[in-house]
Amino acid sequence: MTNPIDTYLSRRRVLIDAGAYDPISEHDACGVGLVAAIDGKPRRDIVDMAIAALKAVWHRGAVAADGKTGDGAGLLVSIPQTLFRSYVERMGRTPLAPDLCAGMIFLPRTNLAAQDACRSIVESEIIKDGFNVYGWRQAPVDPSRLGLRAGLVRPEIEQILFCDLRGRKTDDLERALYLIRRRIERRAREAGHQELYISSLSARSIIYKGMFLAADIDRFYADLRDPNFISSIAIFHQRYSTNTFPEWRLAQPFRMLAHNGEINTLKGNINWMKSHEIRMASAAFGDQQEAVKPVIQPGSSDSAALDQAFELIVRAGRSGPMAKTLLIPEAWEKQQGVIKEDWRALYAYSNAVMEPWDGPAAICAFDGRWALAGVDRNGLRPLRYALTADGVLAVGSETGMCPLGGREVVKQGALDPGRMIALDTEENRFYEQTEILDLLSAKHRYRDWLDKVVELEPKIGPGPEERLFPPDALARRQRAAGWTVEDLDLVLRPMAQTGKEAVGSMGDDAPLAVLSEEYRPLSHYLRQNFSQVTNPPIDPLREAGVMSL
Repeated sequence: MTNPIDTYLSRRRVLIDAGAYDPISEHDACGVGLVAAIDGKPRRDIVDMAIAALKAVWHRGAVAADGKTGDGAGLLVSIPQTLFRSYVERMGRTPLAPDLCAGMIFLPRTNLAAQDACRSIVESEIIKDGFNVYGWRQAPVDPSRLGLRAGLVRPEIEQILFCDLRGRKTDDLERALYLIRRRIERRAREAGHQELYISSLSARSIIYKGMFLAADIDRFYADLRDPNFISSIAIFHQRYSTNTFPEWRLAQPFRMLAHNGEINTLKGNINWMKSHEIRMASAAFGDQQEAVKPVIQPGSSDSAALDQAFELIVRAGRSGPMAKTLLIPEAWEKQQGVIKEDWRALYAYSNAVMEPWDGPAAICAFDGRWALAGVDRNGLRPLRYALTADGVLAVGSETGMCPLGGREVVKQGALDPGRMIALDTEENRFYEQTEILDLLSAKHRYRDWLDKVVELEPKIGPGPEERLFPPDALARRQRAAGWTVEDLDLVLRPMAQTGKEAVGSMGDDAPLAVLSEEYRPLSHYLRQNFSQVTNPPIDPLREAGVMSL
C-alpha cells in the first residue's frame, strides 16, 4: 500500500525541483492567543478557556471541501504531570523523579518498520544523555473527527515519557532536550525518515495540534477532556494558509510560539542566519555547536522559521522577551527624545546582532518561564488582552474571544505596534512594555558597548574621485548600456545625492523589456520581489512612528 504522506512529499519535491512551487512563499493568516494564570498554578479552567477561545476563532481558519479538514489548530500547555504519572504507575513503573518529561511525536503511520526505526532513534538519543525512559504512550485520538484529506496523511501520534536522572536545573534540562531533538532530527533526515516530526520534547510544555477543525480539538484528543489535564498556561492557534500546503507538522503552536501573519523579510532572514552560522557559537551548547545547525530547517514555513530562530536564542541563554526584542523590535530609530536613551541603546545593540524579522506579525510565546504576547513594528496584526482580578491573563486576536465567565477585568487594552506584554511565571508578575524594556536595558551596559563602536565609513570610505571618461565618452557608454534620461534623473541622481534609493510608488507601468524593439540592459528584465499576500499599503511618511523606512 502506498503511503499517502510519501506520495504527497514526493509530488511536492517534483514541483519544487521543477520550479513550479517555492516553499519560501508559504505564509499564514491566523487566529492566535494565550490564557495564563498569574500565580503559575496549574488549573483546569485555564485549559477550558483556551479551548473555548480557540473554538471562537474558527472563522480565522480554512476548511477543505470535505468540511472536516482544517489548515491546522492546536494548543501548547504545561505537561499534565498528574495525568502522565498515573499512566506510568498503571504501566507498573515507579516515577524516579518528581516531574516527568514528555515528547509529542509524529511517526509514520503505515510503515511499521520505519515506525520502529524512528522510535529507536528517539529513545537512543534520550537515553544516551542520562534520561530514564518509562515508555511510549499512544495518544488517545478519535480519527472520525478528521476529514478525508487529513485522515489520509494522519501520522501515528505517540508520546514518550521519561525523567532526568542527573538532576539538572530547569534551563539546563530544557537546553539538553533541545540538543537531543536537534540530533534526532539530523539522524532522521540522514536515514530518510521524513515523516518523523517532534512537536515538542520538554520538561515544561507539550503541544497538541493537527489538521482538524478548531471545534474538534478536544474531540480528537481525548486527553484534553480529562479532568486531570491541568495547566498554568495555554497558547492556542487557528491556522489559515494563504498559499501554503497544509501539513500536520505545520499546524501551530510550534515549540515556543504561535504566529499570526507573514514574515515578508523571510528570504533575507534565512540568508543572514546562514551567514551567522559560520561564526555562531555559544558557551551554553558546549561541544555541540554543530548540532544546532542549520538553525532554519529545510521546508519550514515562515512561522516555523521564526520559531526556530526564537528557540535558538532562548536556548543560548536569553529570555523570551529579549528574543522578541532581537527578532521583532519596535520602530525606534526615529523616536529620538521619545523613548529612553537606555532603550535606544538596547535596540541599537539588538539591531547590530540580529536582523529584524518583519511581518505583519503577532506572536504569543512561552519559553518555560516567560509567557509573552507581542506585535511587530507594522502593527497590522492585532492582539488584545485582559487581566482579571483573580489573576487570569487572556490575550487574543479579537476582543471577547476568551470567555472570562463574569470575572472582574482590572486592565485591558490592545498592543501598539512593536509592543509586548509578558508574564513571569516564576515571580508571578505581569509586565507591560515599559517595565520589560527597563528590565532588559538594565541587564547589560549597552550604552558603553555602543560607545566603542567604530564607524568605518569616515575612515575608509570613498574620497575625491577623478573622472574616468570625458563627458562625450561617458554619454556614449551610457547609451550603449541602455541608460535613459529617466534612469539618470529619477534613479541615479537621487542615489548620488542622498546615498539611498529614491522613494517611489509600488506601481510599475513600464512596458516589459522582452517586448521592446530597442536594446535593453539585463537589469530591465528583472523585477524586485514584493509582498503579494494580505498586506495593506504602508506609508512611512505619515506613519513614521511605527516604521523605520
